[in-house]
Amino acid sequence: MATLFGPWRTAPGVASLRLAEIVDLLTETPITFRFSAYDGSRTGPPDAEVGLHVNTPRGVAYLVTAPGSLGMARAYVTGDMDVLGVHPGDPYDLLVALGGGLRWRRPDPRTLAQVTRALGWARLVPPPPPPQEALPDWRRTLHGMLHSRTRDAAAIQHHYDVSNLFYELVLGPSMTYTCACYPTGDATLEQAQAFKYELVARKLGLEPGMRLLDVGCGWGGMVRHAARQGVSVLGVTLSREQAQWAQQAIEQESLGHLAEVRHSDYRDVVETGFDAVSSIGLTEHIGVDNYPAYFAFLRERLRPGGRLLNHCITRPDTIHVPRVKRGFIDRYIFPDGELTGVGKIISEAQNAGLEVRHAENLREHYALTCAAWCRNLVRNWDACVAEVGLATAKVWGLYLAGSRLGFETREVELHQVLAVRPHDTGASDMPLRPTWLS
Repeated sequence: MATLFGPWRTAPGVASLRLAEIVDLLTETPITFRFSAYDGSRTGPPDAEVGLHVNTPRGVAYLVTAPGSLGMARAYVTGDMDVLGVHPGDPYDLLVALGGGLRWRRPDPRTLAQVTRALGWARLVPPPPPPQEALPDWRRTLHGMLHSRTRDAAAIQHHYDVSNLFYELVLGPSMTYTCACYPTGDATLEQAQAFKYELVARKLGLEPGMRLLDVGCGWGGMVRHAARQGVSVLGVTLSREQAQWAQQAIEQESLGHLAEVRHSDYRDVVETGFDAVSSIGLTEHIGVDNYPAYFAFLRERLRPGGRLLNHCITRPDTIHVPRVKRGFIDRYIFPDGELTGVGKIISEAQNAGLEVRHAENLREHYALTCAAWCRNLVRNWDACVAEVGLATAKVWGLYLAGSRLGFETREVELHQVLAVRPHDTGASDMPLRPTWLS
């Protein structure tokens, strides 16, 4: 970092600036990780355990033309940038270092001109994005307007129809791709997922003979859990691969007389009179503007006195915009996904005629869940790469490690909100005290 005040800053040969020197020039404080580049330059503590190495000029172009998470993801996924000192299946330690040791300064016009001349105009032309990246927002209109049925289906398929085998390797035997609930700190992932499903069942007051609708059911984990307890369950998912896997699992457990999973939009469910509705990980995909219609639809599926359990990722507030169009998550993980605060969810549920009775934040549990998924990815790395390719496997390592950090630092949260459809008299059929806390 001593080069920050070296003679190169004012030397006439600006074009001789090397990449590490540009990093020094544009960061406010000394970085806490190693940085090196193909031009032989390096900066940061030489004994740092983690670091970044830029392999090619194209990697620089990715970083410059899409500053932030998107440009770094592009360079990393294509192999134009490597992570150092961490496994690609779990770059958590590097992300911690980046989050705590990378503070970009806003360059003044003179500095900006220096850096531009040093990089060359060719570095300011965006290279084509990797094929793993979803279309930009304006091109997604080919599938329809935001949160239309066809566009929602395309967004879900982008993320979930990767490979059932890949998901088995990462998620583990439960095939559950939602936040687990850890009864104790030393519980396994499978124990925590089973505990989560049982918690949902208890909050919904499920008993043998009842009817449950599970919207956005994934691979049918909640469907099969409830059916094992004698509950009649209908699950729906927009992912064809999920539906096929889930229906096969139902048949293997001889639960076909109680459980069904349909490849369907939840809005196509015509049945009503359900005793309970579970929505575990769907709300993130439907769009905040669609909350009134979403909660109204689910209310109409319930009988009076029936309960809804809504489980979804949330923001710590309702101030920030629900969607970042040019971010890593939107382009690589959840196209068109939207998040808001739990207050918005509660108010929209109440406005739709539901009565909210309980809310619980499982933020720390999701951090533990993501860490467990990363361990599975690392443990099964070779098999995962063989199944989906190196680039996609790297995307998942980056996504899971970044999500873990986001939940730990309260960038995002996870809320379960329990509501009921009251009788016309106002009766709720709810117990006087929560029975699921005992």
